[in-house]
Amino acid sequence: MRAFSALLVRELFAFFVTPLAWVLLVVFLLVQGLHFSLLVQHFSAAGEAGSDQSPVQAFFGNTAILYLVLFLLVPALTMRLFAEERRSGTLESLLTAPITATQVVLAKYMGALLTYLVLWLPTALYLVVLRQTGAIDWNAAATSYLGLALVGAAYLAVGLLMSALTASQFIALVLTALVMLALFIVGIGEFVATPGTPLYAVCHHVSMWSQMANFSSGIVDTRAIVFDLSIALTCLFVTVRVVDSWRQEARG
Repeated sequence: MRAFSALLVRELFAFFVTPLAWVLLVVFLLVQGLHFSLLVQHFSAAGEAGSDQSPVQAFFGNTAILYLVLFLLVPALTMRLFAEERRSGTLESLLTAPITATQVVLAKYMGALLTYLVLWLPTALYLVVLRQTGAIDWNAAATSYLGLALVGAAYLAVGLLMSALTASQFIALVLTALVMLALFIVGIGEFVATPGTPLYAVCHHVSMWSQMANFSSGIVDTRAIVFDLSIALTCLFVTVRVVDSWRQEARG
């Protein structure tokens, strides 16, 4: 446990001392601030009866900006996790340390996930601002953040696996973005598929848009939770096998 904690702290420290972390944080907050500002202006102009959704629903589930942010954020957070270790030559010392492959993978994953959650933390101030202008559905706000955590957990695991498959950070970034894009395209297929058909059911199940629309409305769909956790656990399992194979090679 001590080795895991030390590696987790190392991962968090390694990220936040790089210029990338602060550039990413500034860009993230600028985009989200602009997003929030535009939504506030829209709802102010429309009035109470001008929209069938709340600002919380719009911010967390019904605008394309949210998904654009995820596409930019997740690959950038995960591209360096293993690729940088392989490029710099520090992977061998990590593999020969008294720590298991599972601990290595989980420490890197938890470091990325905690960083992801910290980046979203300042957006809670938007709820404080909205509270000054009217009532807020706190249940919908809570489930919205739950949805963001689950979606992030799934896609960060994908990014971790992609980083383990290549020594190039750029290639890891591109592969992660392509996998996310593929899942997103399959998901939006629900808008063109015929309701009630097997194709529609598959697309709806995969759809990040529908998932976040439900969470932002205060609806917790256990199928979405199972789907996100299944992606995360599967990618983590495969990544552990990859790292374990490196360790066998290093010892051989």
